[in-house]
Amino acid sequence: MDKRHIELLRKHRLWLSEQLLSETIVQFLYQEGILTQAHVEVVESQACNKHRVLKLLDILSTRGPRALHVFLQSLDEFSWVRDTLQRDLQTLHEPGAPDDVCLSDHILHRVPTDRELSRIAALLGGQWKAVLLDLELTTEDLYRCRDDHQRDVHGAALEGLVQWRRAQGKRATVQRLIKSLEAADIHPSVLIDALQTDSNSL
Repeated sequence: MDKRHIELLRKHRLWLSEQLLSETIVQFLYQEGILTQAHVEVVESQACNKHRVLKLLDILSTRGPRALHVFLQSLDEFSWVRDTLQRDLQTLHEPGAPDDVCLSDHILHRVPTDRELSRIAALLGGQWKAVLLDLELTTEDLYRCRDDHQRDVHGAALEGLVQWRRAQGKRATVQRLIKSLEAADIHPSVLIDALQTDSNSL
């Protein structure tokens, strides 16, 4: 899910938990392939409707680029909620917004450090496999990363990124990472979140 979409859901998190009833929304998201049966069971196991909606929002942020669009489609019975979210989404996607990431050539052409790769891995969420595949890791590589770090998405993503850097050497640049983030529909501003702590040249 795009970082701006995650921010939108975070901004309205408590309000959404008070406005929505989870049952029909969850079933629609399952029907459209956004949620798995396991996700449905986790959401429905929550103690009350408010907690179910909160859990649903947590899961949605990991479910890829279609998640917000399909979520908005599921809100037919809650048109006032959909209108509010769509209005806010427009302000987050004003013309020029996707180009608001500006990195110097020095940053673009350097190889990320271990600490930076660790931060990037933490920000990839459920999209880590799509990013690593675009970085030319094989499906076998991904299975190995996952098996080495069961129930630890951050660890699996970090192992894959380190493997990519080792294989590509000086070609494993920040610029190359940006291309793979965009291919996975992740806004490249996540790199600023990962790099800004270590760099004063952004």
